Amino acid sequence: MTIPLLTLNDGHAMPAIGFGTYPLRGDDGYAALRSALDAGYRVLDSAVNYRNEEEVGRAAREFLKESGIPRDELTVQTKLPGRHHDYKLAVQAGHDSLALLGLDRIDMLLIHWPNPITNKFRDAWRGLVALQEQGVARSIGVSNFTAEHLAAIIEDSGVTPAVNQIELHPYFTQPELRAEHARLGILTQSWSPLGKGSSVAAASAVAYAATAHGVTPTQAILRWQIQLGNVPLPKSANPSRQEENLDVFDFELTDAEVAAISALTRRNGRIFGGDPTTHEEM
Repeated sequence: MTIPLLTLNDGHAMPAIGFGTYPLRGDDGYAALRSALDAGYRVLDSAVNYRNEEEVGRAAREFLKESGIPRDELTVQTKLPGRHHDYKLAVQAGHDSLALLGLDRIDMLLIHWPNPITNKFRDAWRGLVALQEQGVARSIGVSNFTAEHLAAIIEDSGVTPAVNQIELHPYFTQPELRAEHARLGILTQSWSPLGKGSSVAAASAVAYAATAHGVTPTQAILRWQIQLGNVPLPKSANPSRQEENLDVFDFELTDAEVAAISALTRRNGRIFGGDPTTHEEM
């Protein structure tokens, strides 16, 4: 299976779909990570607060050694937690994450949440810029940032994030933020791309598209994500489901089908109410 590559604003490339790793930990987590890599995933999305950087790094290292694929074909990303929103702490946390992963670099390092009440995300971003300059992180980005948060760090540092990973699924499509990403050249990654815990897979627009193309509702949603230009990060510990989620590149939704799924969006369709303007995660 050939997964298309998307070019980032820093010149590096990233596969058009990735693998979410929360809450995969321990031996079972490692086994799920290896089966995902064996299935063909080439993006592993971790975070300090997932407490699985060791498992992700081990899976990546051993897969690279056994498969012989070039290092540059695998993207391992992790995220800085709110408790390290300080320049020096952010730099140290980046080195700590790299040590836990046991890799030559972090391919994508993100700020997990802006934590605007604490209001130190600018300091954290300057730390990530330094880590990129040091070669600890190849690319840097953010997660759960609003347009206002993006403007603040760009104005402060002069550096535009390569990625913003946000909640995005058919019940919460975030068109205004995606448009701002397009204007700034920021790639959109989608966490909970299938609307975890919601009924979106049973929605008529999704069912219609799935039936029309002989695929599952999950595949229809992931294909919708890809055609919007997003990089979805589905997660599953089930090998057959992992393969199903990855098998979305041999069909194409019509413009009408994409529009119908997009029309499912709700004013506030967030899964758990994690509003980046108020949510704090340390």
